[in-house]
Amino acid sequence: MRELNINKIKETIKPLLADIAFVYSKDIRKALEDGKAQEENERSVLAMEMLLNNAEIAENERIPICQDTGMVTFFVKAGQDVHFIGGSLNSALNEAAAETYTENYLRASVVDDPLFDRVNTKNNTPAVIYTELVEGDQVEIRMTAKGFGSENMSRIAMLKPAEGVEGVKRFVLETIELAGPNACPPMIVGVGIGGTFDSCAMMAKKALLRPLDEGNPDSRYKALEDELLESANQLMIGPMGLHGKTTALKVQIEQMPTHIAGMPCAVNICCHACRHAEMTL
Repeated sequence: MRELNINKIKETIKPLLADIAFVYSKDIRKALEDGKAQEENERSVLAMEMLLNNAEIAENERIPICQDTGMVTFFVKAGQDVHFIGGSLNSALNEAAAETYTENYLRASVVDDPLFDRVNTKNNTPAVIYTELVEGDQVEIRMTAKGFGSENMSRIAMLKPAEGVEGVKRFVLETIELAGPNACPPMIVGVGIGGTFDSCAMMAKKALLRPLDEGNPDSRYKALEDELLESANQLMIGPMGLHGKTTALKVQIEQMPTHIAGMPCAVNICCHACRHAEMTL
């Protein structure tokens, strides 16, 4: 049994969570540069240049990439041989989020009640926390801070098994087309296939955390990712909706077994500011 103080977890998370508000990951920066190189429309080229210039300013001056600094989600894999000491893991994660957002003057966007009161909690908590118990004595935490311009464009469908691959392609592309400029393209598109209504949506969000240079390990799903990306870019929504070639930077699919009677499919769209980080202790 390994003891792990939750304060160490909190203090390790905070700089990572702060950095993703200010700094593009290298894979996203490269994807933007590659997208700019293929643009021919003058306005689309200018839009990509503005995004890259914005990235430089955000990193150099430590100001947010986007004014919507997102709602935090943690994906935790906790080893069953870890004993947490010093308090609650969930409390530590929420404290890390609260302190990161207040200390770095990041926008607090969370309201306490979704329907009636909608009073701002003033520190961007609570975060959404998914915890999975796994073998071993380590703790892996992956985190994202997702803005709601793109989150609001996400959808889920309980497709019939008979709709097959064509049904999935139709739903994903329809979702991208409906999102249009509202999702601040170029987008990164997370797709969850299988599981249940709830796990399918979770997979779609988790798919956004995968590096852009990594495809699905199953060659069939990798081919589907590539086909969907090509089809998405043929929609010519383009950077910031200016009708260029770069509507999406990547389509990422996660899949899991499902019931014989169903084929859930969820699409979680993210803008180009796909903020995420991970740590292992």
